[in-house]
Amino acid sequence: MSNIVFDRVSRVFKRDGRDFPTLDDVSFEVRDKEFVTIVGPSGCGKTTCLRMAAGLEFPGTGVVSVGGTAVTGPGPDRSVVFQQFALFPWKTVTQNIDFGLRSIGVAASERGKRIAHYIELMNLQGYESAFPHQLSGGMQQRVAIARSYVLDPAVLLMDEPFGALDAQTRTVMQEELIKLSRVNPRTVLFITHAVEEAVYLADRVVVMTRRPGRIKEIVDVGSVRRAEKWDRHERVEDVMDQESFVHLRTRIWRLLREQQVPGSPDLT
Repeated sequence: MSNIVFDRVSRVFKRDGRDFPTLDDVSFEVRDKEFVTIVGPSGCGKTTCLRMAAGLEFPGTGVVSVGGTAVTGPGPDRSVVFQQFALFPWKTVTQNIDFGLRSIGVAASERGKRIAHYIELMNLQGYESAFPHQLSGGMQQRVAIARSYVLDPAVLLMDEPFGALDAQTRTVMQEELIKLSRVNPRTVLFITHAVEEAVYLADRVVVMTRRPGRIKEIVDVGSVRRAEKWDRHERVEDVMDQESFVHLRTRIWRLLREQQVPGSPDLT
């Protein structure tokens, strides 16, 4: 089992001698091989949750566990994809994907098979020897996702991975991620500001309140998807035309609007 569990997690940051509560009594679970997205106002602690699951930050109170074991630091069972592509600019596509495999001592023959597999899955054929500056933003993020998947992690943590992409590329990447998730299911925790993206990708959507972040509601998208047979469609526009999709999107928008402070910028 590779579930992620947040059990009554709270976190307070200190700044200039003052306490700033970020998370307050947050409890939820990402089940084994489930795709969960988190949405909420800026500063509500979405990324803090992801970083705790990654072992990059820790709760003030409460416990974050993966696979039944409390998280005490980063581990090979978890891989992170950030909004900024974080590729090594001096390494080629193949070398970037290969980096983690070399770090954990995978044999050369096995590395080659895995790299070829994910280059094909992410439609990167012909760019094996290209450097990041020679790739579009969407292609760079494909490399970053391939680099995470190639390690065969049980858990994939994604922090607004498509946030820096233009709208058309973002749509293509959403479709590619769905296809990849079908071929190689993983337990996924995905942070986003985009409600449509959250509903399209997720089995469940965790909606958080403004800071200090609490769980406002957890919306079950998977049961609606199965009832409406969304999984027959791979294109975003086909899914977004579904009446049930529009209903879920509107419901989550209303939950987020309730969290908006008068005079604050619009949610994105």
